[in-house]
Amino acid sequence: MIGELSDKMREVLLETMPIEFSVVDADDKVVAWNKHDTRLFKRPEAVLGRDVRNCHPKKSLHMVEQILEEMKEGTRDRARFWIDMTVDDQEEKILIEYYALRDEEGNYLGCVESTQTVTDIQTLEGENRLLD
Repeated sequence: MIGELSDKMREVLLETMPIEFSVVDADDKVVAWNKHDTRLFKRPEAVLGRDVRNCHPKKSLHMVEQILEEMKEGTRDRARFWIDMTVDDQEEKILIEYYALRDEEGNYLGCVESTQTVTDIQTLEGENRLLD
């Protein structure tokens, strides 16, 4: 990152972006997440420090484990998938992405899982220039 942000600015930035994220360390422990009160996939604060496998349904657990293993091995840096989900009585398209977190030497530090609603993005057509 170029430049520096105060702790307050960083906190507000991470809560303002239209993306939910969860951070998992190299030992597969959940260490942080944003948008606590408005998340699509809510979890209790007791999850902090626990194994990420406890945050996923059994039917998708084997895929989560495969993604994490491949990231640790260095054969994968990203996984992307999308699902249809009812949110506030509306059908929404939800994009979920996992990104490996690596240091300058390429060592695996953990991963970030991001989630966002992309239903409105899918309807974009033509152009809408700044302040149009």
